Formats: sequence, structure tokens, C-alpha cells
Amino acid sequence: MPAASPHTSRQSPRWAGWAVLALAGAAQALSLAWPWARGQGEGLLTLAGGYGRPLWWLQMISLAVLARLLQTAQQPAQAAGRAMVFATGWLAATFWWLFISMHVYGGLPAALAVLAVLALAAFLGSYYAGAAWLCHRLRPTGAAASALVFAGAWTLAELARGWLWTGFPWGSGGYAHVEGPLSVLPRWVGVYGTGAVAAWLAWWLAAWAVPAPGMRRRRLVLALAVLCLAWAGLWALRDAAVNGGGASQRPVLDVALLQGSIPQDEKFEAGSGIPLALGWYGRALRQAPARLVVAPETAIPLLPQQLPEGYLSLVSEPYVQSGGKHAALVGIPLGSEELGYTNSVVGWKPGQMHDYQYDKHHLVPFGEFIPPLFRWFTEMMNIPLGDFNRGALGQPSMAWAGERLAPNICYEDLFGEELGAHFGDAATAPTVLVNFSNIGWFGDSVAIDQHLAISRMRTLEFERPMLRATNTGATVAIDHRGTITHALAPYDRAVLHAGVQGREALTPFARWVHAAGLVPMFLACLAAIAVGWGLGRRQH
Repeated sequence: MPAASPHTSRQSPRWAGWAVLALAGAAQALSLAWPWARGQGEGLLTLAGGYGRPLWWLQMISLAVLARLLQTAQQPAQAAGRAMVFATGWLAATFWWLFISMHVYGGLPAALAVLAVLALAAFLGSYYAGAAWLCHRLRPTGAAASALVFAGAWTLAELARGWLWTGFPWGSGGYAHVEGPLSVLPRWVGVYGTGAVAAWLAWWLAAWAVPAPGMRRRRLVLALAVLCLAWAGLWALRDAAVNGGGASQRPVLDVALLQGSIPQDEKFEAGSGIPLALGWYGRALRQAPARLVVAPETAIPLLPQQLPEGYLSLVSEPYVQSGGKHAALVGIPLGSEELGYTNSVVGWKPGQMHDYQYDKHHLVPFGEFIPPLFRWFTEMMNIPLGDFNRGALGQPSMAWAGERLAPNICYEDLFGEELGAHFGDAATAPTVLVNFSNIGWFGDSVAIDQHLAISRMRTLEFERPMLRATNTGATVAIDHRGTITHALAPYDRAVLHAGVQGREALTPFARWVHAAGLVPMFLACLAAIAVGWGLGRRQH
């Protein structure tokens, strides 16, 4: 890592470097979903339904800016500080919408809500500061060695963010690559492996753009040619896999996805949102003409014992009647004060009303459970929070119409390693993933678009279609290639009719993440750091 000249350092004020880093971090956030494309329909930066498109090239460029400034850092502490500014800017610009839930809906004073978002971003940013410190401390000689160390250390920070304190991996860099040349990788290495390759390439991009003395660009061109050949091979293998899997032999299952667009500030109010939800979803469930009808997270916002007498029997009647041809999956809270509560999905099929139940496993900190020592914080907000019980990991799918339907509720589809618990055996693995969400807490913000990119990444990792039924968006159908086939615009109150074909084959990612979780990825990162350090030492 060559040091910047003293003359260059004197010419560049420290605040200017911080501004560049903060802007680069904000660009990293924008790469996850370009927000200004919302509502414009199909276009270069827009997906079906008017959602913002991830920009893989912007993610690479923004990370390359950080990589270049790490390459010119003179001390480990300076490298850590630069990464801290970049990561704090990136994460704050990614999940700024937490402000909406805390201030608009929670009633927390604006200054405290802003401080809470910045504090969370800085805390999580410290992981990346540690990664940059390690890169500079090891200081391997040569671009190849230092690129390996950077990719390994950076991905360890990503993994730590997704694992420690129950994990908050929202906005990981790999999500920008659900499209583009690196979208071939998730079926092999998942979102973290994809992000690791992006980090490795960003380091090379920075080194190539401003080469260090003695660096031979001819070697870089040769390495690029080898990478292109490897990419072409992986693409051919993926195409062969995704065009197989027996999907062409399966009948298309017609589905109806319900998007009630119940105002979040009224959703749990007895005089407004609750009657609206019960009325609209009740009518939609009885009238939607599809073999499978899906209603989102807490579509029915009351416990069964709190509902008007006969309500559940009435809305479930078209599904549970003997000889029926329709089924439904419906989000509803379950439980009691004595037994505890669960955020759940119930399934209705012909013959039995309580045929299927799924209970959310990965709960949201502060939203569905209160971390130790933080009750004082949640008591400052006027949001219906609680301590929910956790469902088991790897709960069985619901069998219907020749498919195995595996629910996941909202935040759970951030954790591909947990969804992988379903994929031990191709004969019992889910053929279709179904996400039930309500992120109305975050308003009509880019959180909707970012969550859509997360779901698309899961379809690439497991090569399974995903149905998304949400309160406010993004209600969509995604095929096994990550392509949105049907979509409702955000905040429309409507029913989305779509068709879906399940898949049977298991991807390499599904196999290894089921067997060992993220341990292989941790080990691969440590191996990359060790190999890079060893190569660098040998070149001294």
C-alpha cells in the first residue's frame, strides 16, 4: 500500500477527504436501489411496478474510491478512520428511513431519532473500520496480495454485521448485484461471497486506475482476461441449471397476492385501521379467484380471540369447505398473555381450517423483542411493541397443488443462511418461497425498493421463485432467475394476479449453507487473508 506524498497530503484538507468518503458511502447506499426512479414505470433505472433498480456499477465505483484512499493511508489508524467515515455515511444513507418509524410513528423527538440512526450507523461502521485497520496492519506487498486481504477482511465485517447481536445485514454490498455480471455468483457463494468478489474487484479497479510505481498493467490485463473466461464458464453453468430443474413439466399455479395499503398510523386503531383491514382483506379473501391466495404480515391485525364472532369462519369458508380447490396463506398474530404471542402465518386448505401454521423465527430487535437494557428507549415511543416468542428454525412447508410453499415473514428474508435450513433434501425442500411483509412503518421510502432487492437475491441463491404479499409494497412475483414477472405499484390497494412454477433442484449454495451455515464463508475469508499476507511477505 504506497503512501501518499507529503506534498499531496498538505494540498488536501482533511475535511475534503472526509467529504469524498461520505459521498462515496452515500453512493454505495444509492447503488442498492436508485430511489429517484420510483413511480416512473419501466426505464433504465426502474423495475416493473416503478421500483428502483440496483446499480452494480455504482457499488463497484463507490467501493473503489474507498479502496484507493485505503491504499494511500499512512497509518492503520488513518485507514480505520477513512473506512469509518465511508461506512457510517453508507449505512446512515441506507437505513435513514428508521427515522420515520421512530419519529413519525413512534413519536420520538426528531433530534433523538436522527441521533439514534447515526449512532447505529457508526456502531455498525466500526466493523469496517476494524477491517481497514487489519488491512493496513498486515500491509502485504503487491496488488494481488492486498486485494485478497481487503476482500477477506471486508467480508468478515459484513458477516459480523449480519451475525452479531442477532444481525442487521440490511444493505450489504452484494445486494447491488442482483443484476449485472456478478449475478451469476449467488447460486454458488450467496450474497456474502458475491460481495467479497465485488470488494476484490473494487481494489483492483482502484489499483488499475492509479497504479503504484512498478505495477505492470500488462499483468492486470491478463488477469482481466482470465476473469472474463471464468465468468463465461460460470454463466454457462448457471444457464444450464436454471433452464433445467423440471419447471417446464410443472403446471402453473395461479396466485392472488393481496396489498391492502392500510395506513400505518391507523393499522392498529380500533376506530379506523382495524375495521378497514378486516373489511378489505375479508372481502378479498372471499372473492379472489385463484388456487392460492396470500395476504401479508398481520393482514388480520387482531388475535383470533379478539375478532368479531364468526369472522374467521366466514373468511376461511371458501378454502376449508370439503372438495374445494383453493388455499390461502394469511398473516395473523397468534397466542395469549399466558402462553406468549407469535407473529404467524396460517394456512387454510380444503377440509381443515387450522391445517398449517408458521411462526416467525428471526425477530426484529426493538420491534418484536426488546434487547436487554433498552426498555427505556422503547418506552419513549408510541409503537405497539412486544416480546414475541420465536418459532423453530426450518419449519415445514405447506404442501399445495403440487408445490411446497415456505413462508418467511418480513425481515427473515435477510438471512439466507436461515432459509437454507429448509434445503437439506431436494425431495422435501421448498419449491416456492413466500414472503409476508409490512414495512409501512418506514413510509413510502426506498426501504421498499431495498427489501425487493433482498428478496431477489434469495431467489438467485436458491433458484426458487418468491411470492411477496405486502401491506404497502413491494407486492410482486419473482421467478427463479431473480426477474420480477408481476408487480403492483407501492401503496396501491389492489390484488395482484400472477402465475408461479416451483423448482426442485438444489443450488451449490443451498447445499453448503444447509450443511454448515456461514462457517465456510468465515473460513474462506480467513484463508484469503492468510494467503494474501503470505504472498505479500514472500514478495518482500
